[in-house]
Amino acid sequence: MTDARATQAAELMEQFAVRTGLTDQAAPRRYLWTDAFALCNFIALHRATENPRYEALANKLVERVHHVLAPHHDVEHPTAAGLRIGKRLPERGPNDYFDDELEWDRDGQYFHYLTKWMHALDQLARATNRPRLNLWARELAATAHRAFTYSTHGVRRMYWKMSIDLSRPLVSSMGHHDPLDGFVTTLVLQAHAQLPGPELDGALRDFSSMIERRALATADPLGIGGLLTDALRMTSLVRRGVPGADPELLDAIVTAAVDGLQQIDRQQDLRAPASYRLGFRELGLAIGLAAAEQIGDARLIPYLPLRSKIERFWLDANHRATSTWLEHADINDVMLATSLLPDGFLGTA
Repeated sequence: MTDARATQAAELMEQFAVRTGLTDQAAPRRYLWTDAFALCNFIALHRATENPRYEALANKLVERVHHVLAPHHDVEHPTAAGLRIGKRLPERGPNDYFDDELEWDRDGQYFHYLTKWMHALDQLARATNRPRLNLWARELAATAHRAFTYSTHGVRRMYWKMSIDLSRPLVSSMGHHDPLDGFVTTLVLQAHAQLPGPELDGALRDFSSMIERRALATADPLGIGGLLTDALRMTSLVRRGVPGADPELLDAIVTAAVDGLQQIDRQQDLRAPASYRLGFRELGLAIGLAAAEQIGDARLIPYLPLRSKIERFWLDANHRATSTWLEHADINDVMLATSLLPDGFLGTA
């Protein structure tokens, strides 16, 4: 491997593989968000190196995630009951009091983690020509839509967090970008489908109805990164003329991302010492900026150099020695690797 970025990404992913037991027979605790990005990174490394080891690690990771995080072990339909988050504490019981801070560390199911795994499965399906992985992603999409959406006063809404068995909401508020993420992800999955599977047109209608196009903007770096990756996928769908791909929605996503980038530019957060910063949130923005390079919208051009600024900061070994980095080492390492080698995650729609 001669490419420095691929070499750095490989080092980070090798460390992740050892730490999380992918290189042995152990099956330690898994964490769905991190594993989704890791799966995409192994795809990218296989493309960059042609080393079969990385495809083998990708396949093992899928097997481990479905074994550890699926509520029921169904070999034929491993995602049909959803997938746990993988948090360190048990989910809150029906009679337990609600603690906002503690809830972050409790298990359950998050919609936005499920969409990340849907996307990762679809990326592996395309990279390895295994359409069954896309079917599993669509089965997960159907389950997530059924469990997380509901009607109130004739309006469709979504829960942010559900119990492991999907029988009750743990957090009833709706995630800011969950409807958008659900819509774009589901549209991509349908566009790539090769095998018969669940009907998702109803899910697309519901997600679309819940997107508040004028309220998508956020100052959260991770949220802006998500907007930009959704914009890239929508850009590809629009260019291909996929039914349901809406140029006006694409413009609303980019407009919101630009508004968020303007806020980031005015803030001092990215100038603070490493001990005051959360790497994975900033790296989510860097990944989004890698997507922005491919979107081709002139409004995004002034912000593209921010990606290399974030990467340089977190590639500094001294910055990765702080407690704020080490406490989240797996997710930080994996998302830094994604920013360095984003092809596996961004792909093309």
